[in-house]
Amino acid sequence: MKFYDCATAPSPRRVRMFIAEKGLVIPVVEVDLANREQHSDAFVKLNPHRTVPVLELDDGTTLNTTSGICQYLEACFPQVPLIGADPKERGLISDLDWRIEQEGFLAVGESFRNRSKAFKNNAVTGQHEHSQIPELVDRGRARAEQFMQWLNEHLAQREYIAGDGFSIADITAFITLEFARWIKLEPPTDYENLHRWYSEIAARDSAAL
Repeated sequence: MKFYDCATAPSPRRVRMFIAEKGLVIPVVEVDLANREQHSDAFVKLNPHRTVPVLELDDGTTLNTTSGICQYLEACFPQVPLIGADPKERGLISDLDWRIEQEGFLAVGESFRNRSKAFKNNAVTGQHEHSQIPELVDRGRARAEQFMQWLNEHLAQREYIAGDGFSIADITAFITLEFARWIKLEPPTDYENLHRWYSEIAARDSAAL
């Protein structure tokens, strides 16, 4: 296997944390997004969607989404389970992970990509050009603020997002909060549940990657 990464991007960082929590060592190929290497002929052959992360399997198959990659690795290396140990857990964790991605991670991305000069003609990832929409800057930020409020309330009776054990949902939420700093957004100081949880996740070895 080969893992196509970009050290500065939040999406592949989610997979890096997942790989580290599994205790796996997978060869890494760094993709220079700043210099638009994702649009090179060689990379487009690998992933026509021109995004990272990508996991290239030994038979040449490529997985091009964080969800697809993590689901594959979970199936191949079930210990330690990060997407649930039984069908019910898998369903509940996947529900939460999807909601965090939709309401938190993508909200931050909406605000960031519509305000950064670097994405003037690439407000949406992929091969096609899309102009920025200034109104989405504030909408994305407001959605991210609402996500943080929900997460603080959700963590009131839980050590981790999906209950008693660390899971992919914690990874996605942690990276979302880290990503939110790109739009200068931090959780309010009185979100005690969220800050407690964040400090515990940040202390994990995988969070440093």
